[in-house]
Amino acid sequence: MSKQHSSACRSCGAIGLTSIVDLGRTPLANALLTAEQLAAPEETYPLELVFCARCTLLQITETVAPEKLFCKYFYLSSYSDTLLQHAEEIATRMKKARGLGGHSFVVEVASNDGYLLQYYKSAGVPVLGVEPARNVARIAQTERGIPTVCDFFDEALAARLFGQGQRADVIHAHNVLAHVAEPNGFVRGLRLALKDKEVAVIEIPFLKDMIDSGEFDTIYHEHLCYFSLTALNHLLRRNGFTISNVERLPIHGGTLRIYANKDGDASVELGGGQSQSLVRGLLAEEADWGVEKADSYYGFSARVTRLRKQLLKLLGDLKRAGKRIAVYGASAKGSTLLNCFGIGSETLDFVVDRSLVKQGHYTPGTHLRIYPPRKLLEEMPDYVLLLTWNFADEILAQQTEYRQRGGRFIIPIPEVQVV
Repeated sequence: MSKQHSSACRSCGAIGLTSIVDLGRTPLANALLTAEQLAAPEETYPLELVFCARCTLLQITETVAPEKLFCKYFYLSSYSDTLLQHAEEIATRMKKARGLGGHSFVVEVASNDGYLLQYYKSAGVPVLGVEPARNVARIAQTERGIPTVCDFFDEALAARLFGQGQRADVIHAHNVLAHVAEPNGFVRGLRLALKDKEVAVIEIPFLKDMIDSGEFDTIYHEHLCYFSLTALNHLLRRNGFTISNVERLPIHGGTLRIYANKDGDASVELGGGQSQSLVRGLLAEEADWGVEKADSYYGFSARVTRLRKQLLKLLGDLKRAGKRIAVYGASAKGSTLLNCFGIGSETLDFVVDRSLVKQGHYTPGTHLRIYPPRKLLEEMPDYVLLLTWNFADEILAQQTEYRQRGGRFIIPIPEVQVV
């Protein structure tokens, strides 16, 4: 019998949510530590994924105060070449499709270090970022010249922008909706901040890809919600939006990009005349695989258990053979994997990451020191556990010399493999 929760759904408010997988208690995934903090007790929080039968949303039960999660942030989008290319492509496409220029206005919510808005700005399109992390907003402003409101986006902030005459021709919300504890107010804010007959571009990790590939490591306390198109459609329609087009993208292990208009506005035909049929087709596909049934998700927990056994066996065999193992990627998903699987300094020697703001810190829970990637060539560990597996092609290409000298990478998801 599945465990039931009496808490209300974040999206539709329904009571009685069904447990899908319980990952125990973990530290906050991006709460990197300084050397001085290592001796102090770390806070941990329950990490359990539950399902709402009314609107199909999967979500975690715990809500950590956003100020604790985001006001100082260690994730900078610009350190991924793949993500920069992804951002440039959509900015170029939107500029052409919407005829954007000096008369236009583009807003990004959770704009990070300006990685996306810089491409609009360089094309002469006025922009505004909204980013709550003070350290990250400062980088966007000082290094890229991106005007940035350092605050959390919500309906009140949207009303303030509206009152100042700042309404967007295009508003981007990439990989942020999952972070929002009150998604209805957030979506109403998007609607208010958008001009009539214009478009919101929303990207979310796609639930089906997460389930099919066993991507349990995308579950952490920043990610409160896990969307199918069905769940997203319920949320948007409830708050005055119509999904005009949808695209499936491979980035981040599987992403949906949707284009949404205010109800009653003309459709956004960025995908040609087939846009609406693509939306209807994916909704029908989700119905076929059982998006509305808790039973469809029960195998996910068993898959995580199998993955844990496979990875622990491989790492244990390598350690018993005297091999040295390092880690690539001090990522949030990596924190979930290491802490939930109980892998730490008894197995792993150190972590490397390209991000300058992470280097010199220590990983939450596991307390592994983070170094620049050149440490791999200096130390030449036998194996490297690639925790940022969603950027595997990019990272393997960057680490050609390490691999030519005999180093090998372990990719843990979707299946454990050594390359």
